[in-house]
Amino acid sequence: MKRVREVYGSGVETSMKPAWLEGLMAETFFGGCGVHQNRRKNEKNVFCLHCCLSICPHCLPSHRSHPLLQVRRYVYHDVVRLGDLEKLIDCSYIQPYTINGAKVIFLNQRPQSRSCKGSANICFTCERILQEPFHFCSLSCKVNYLVNQGEDLSAILFRFDESDFTISQFEGLRMDGSEIIDDDDGPILEDQSTSNSAIFREPNTVKKKKGSSGFLPGIVLSLGNRRKGAPHRAPLS
Repeated sequence: MKRVREVYGSGVETSMKPAWLEGLMAETFFGGCGVHQNRRKNEKNVFCLHCCLSICPHCLPSHRSHPLLQVRRYVYHDVVRLGDLEKLIDCSYIQPYTINGAKVIFLNQRPQSRSCKGSANICFTCERILQEPFHFCSLSCKVNYLVNQGEDLSAILFRFDESDFTISQFEGLRMDGSEIIDDDDGPILEDQSTSNSAIFREPNTVKKKKGSSGFLPGIVLSLGNRRKGAPHRAPLS
């Protein structure tokens, strides 16, 4: 029998954020897990929808029966797959981006160095430049905008099936939570620097050239800069 979780308890005002949504937007991800601080690969990249907190892959056995949501990293910011998030909340008009062919949504707004000029399409909350027809750059921008407008959040929250968020989805989860980024099919981030892009694409670009020397750079340098000394005679045969 499938378990279906209500997004609100009884007597909760619908203009307030449910605990799991508040926690998802407020939690810090990809920091070291305090419970498993002595273990390798202990980055917190999973969110427990039942406990409303971030956990690391080593914590998964303790949350085996809880609905779990994987959080990913894109340009140093937290994202969730659109396919997962839209089972929990209406993600319409939030601009998605593409990672490995899967669309993702930013959890929170990101700092921006330049202000919007002219009549560009911008986020209703933080004024980040967006593509048409989107109105929000992140989940928090949409939620906070609706709350500030006094809108009923229950209209965008869904009753979700816990079987869609079981621990089995993490069987192939890498312990470091890292992802290879491919944003060719999605919008380009206007604040993405060259250094950020290089970090994500480094595994594909750093390759050993054919015919290159096996010496370390320091060794090659020392050989090339060796001072000339007295010529050495070949030993007599």
